[in-house]
Amino acid sequence: MIKYQAIADDIKKKITDGKYMPGDQLSLEKEMCEEYGVSRITIKRAVDQLVNLGLVVKRRGSGTFVKSIEDEEDIRELSMARQFAGFAETNRGHEIGTVVIKFDIDHPSKEVAAKLQITTEDFVYDIIRARSADDQAIVIEYTKMPIQLIAGLKKEHIESSIYSYIQDKLHLKIQSAHRTIRAVMPTSLEKKYLKIDKELPLLEIEQVAFLDDGSPFEYSISRHRGDKIAFKTVSIR
Repeated sequence: MIKYQAIADDIKKKITDGKYMPGDQLSLEKEMCEEYGVSRITIKRAVDQLVNLGLVVKRRGSGTFVKSIEDEEDIRELSMARQFAGFAETNRGHEIGTVVIKFDIDHPSKEVAAKLQITTEDFVYDIIRARSADDQAIVIEYTKMPIQLIAGLKKEHIESSIYSYIQDKLHLKIQSAHRTIRAVMPTSLEKKYLKIDKELPLLEIEQVAFLDDGSPFEYSISRHRGDKIAFKTVSIR
């Protein structure tokens, strides 16, 4: 890997892992040169890439800082930079609540099997969870995962963080995802668990997520309260 890209990836990981928090200042160029054993030009290219990704901002005469986004009215941010952090990690600092509505093992439909590149004779976890932060209902997640790939998943993992189990216990690396985002109206089940008593659209995110070897490990549909979530991304030319 090109040196500046490896450095940018390392700093990005520190941001997504919470080692650098919004508003924190990155090390000075000279310090990063010593830390990574590279030239200032290499550090500059790495930092410029982070700027282009919208993760950091340069302040003349002060340094480089992790970008802080003001979330008015307690709107949660759904950003591309933290797309694989999971609900618990994205809402770090808040009290997380999880209601497991369904946790079964079943055969996938033809459509789901095609997305997960398995057959309808294979088995998948069939999971439905309602998630909240600080006792505020945020999202219902409908998740299918192939058992042959994500082995040993238990209710205790469903109640906390499936992604942490995949990465920390199974030592699998989550690499990418294909997403479709649309507005939908809630079902009666969603109104119940998302505590909706008025006309309120949901932000639906349909996702197929992949490991670093290209294997699809998750097909999911998450439906967020429209008044509790904002999707934010950065386009790079």
